[in-house]
Amino acid sequence: MQDPRHLQIKDFNYDLPDERIAKFPLAERDSSKLLVYNKGVVTEDVFTSLPQYLPPRSLMVFNNTRVIQARLHFRKETGSMIEIFCLEPFCPIDYQQNFASKEGCTWICLVGNLKRWKQGMLSRQVTVGGKEVTFTAEKGAEHHGGSHYVSFSWDDDNVSFAEILDAVGELPIPPYLNRKTEESDKRTYQTVYSKIKGSVAAPTAGLHFTEKVLKAIDEAGITREELTLHVGAGTFKPVKSDEIEGHEMHSEYIVVKRQTIQRLLEHNGCAIAVGTTSVRTLESLYYIGVKLQDHPDLSEDELHIEQWMPYDYEENGGGLSVMQALGNIDAYMERYGLDALHTSTQIIIAPGYEYKIVKMMVTNFHQPQSTLLLLVSAFVHGDWQRIYDYALAHDFRFLSYGDSSLLIP
Repeated sequence: MQDPRHLQIKDFNYDLPDERIAKFPLAERDSSKLLVYNKGVVTEDVFTSLPQYLPPRSLMVFNNTRVIQARLHFRKETGSMIEIFCLEPFCPIDYQQNFASKEGCTWICLVGNLKRWKQGMLSRQVTVGGKEVTFTAEKGAEHHGGSHYVSFSWDDDNVSFAEILDAVGELPIPPYLNRKTEESDKRTYQTVYSKIKGSVAAPTAGLHFTEKVLKAIDEAGITREELTLHVGAGTFKPVKSDEIEGHEMHSEYIVVKRQTIQRLLEHNGCAIAVGTTSVRTLESLYYIGVKLQDHPDLSEDELHIEQWMPYDYEENGGGLSVMQALGNIDAYMERYGLDALHTSTQIIIAPGYEYKIVKMMVTNFHQPQSTLLLLVSAFVHGDWQRIYDYALAHDFRFLSYGDSSLLIP
């Protein structure tokens, strides 16, 4: 595995005209175009044809995270509008506990119009289930990279934070769409199989799937598994440094069921990943298994995968098989009676990375100079430019609401 730290981000640039960015989804999700990159050969089809390209008896893995209405607006008495963008829970730190909280909670947030909110409490009236509730926000210390701790409270202990977000939050569509969130986005910016609340962005490769396509996948004898990675706003963070080394990856919370680990073992540690979030989770599993090889009693928090760990491990000889790594996780979960593994990952996948588990990938077309484009380039052994040139020349739609690709290296 080559170390990508000194790669130049300018080598991952391409010209993306604004008119090629899909501002809205198609009326029928699965009528989007599908670019097929099969061992170097590029062709195109329609998304409903996806199942016929997948090997029978293979394993396909989806991210079942659900986008939350993470943008909150408060108006100060002076008239200034303050926007609070909830990034990740701080107290309680567990997503489900935080959403279920009826006594207040704290989040790490980005604050819009920050200079107008030096101190004091913001307050607004909200209607939840026909009842008036006073909802307040108090800004705490700065956290990191311009974000702040914000504590929320409300005066009705029959109401959960999830209900408040549903009542007054706004769905955070990507900034590059350059438009306001519309009511239709609440439906179209969620996958049909989304279940677990926590993301501030959709795992967009999954937006093309419909019940019809999922049924066709089942009928083709392909096993479907789900995991959870809560997508953070860092997904949209451009690489600002000249070299990849200067970019700090955001940490994301992952949940993988023991059943999914066992399915991976049944499929020789091979999977088809739907979206880059599933890719990052699956590849992180290998390195979680590596950590457990020498330290079988680490806590779930200590199983966090640091950004450069894969490269450091391989540089020092590597060697653990995928089946051993997954077996280590299965044994760990059995020993501690865990139905699901809860941890986090900061993995960066860039050219030079050697994929362990993911053998095929369904993904959209990503922004120039993004970590997602680095991940794709690593998967197709540097051949990303030919794929993107084809997509630009053949009228493919780009980014979150755009068309998709099936990559087979």
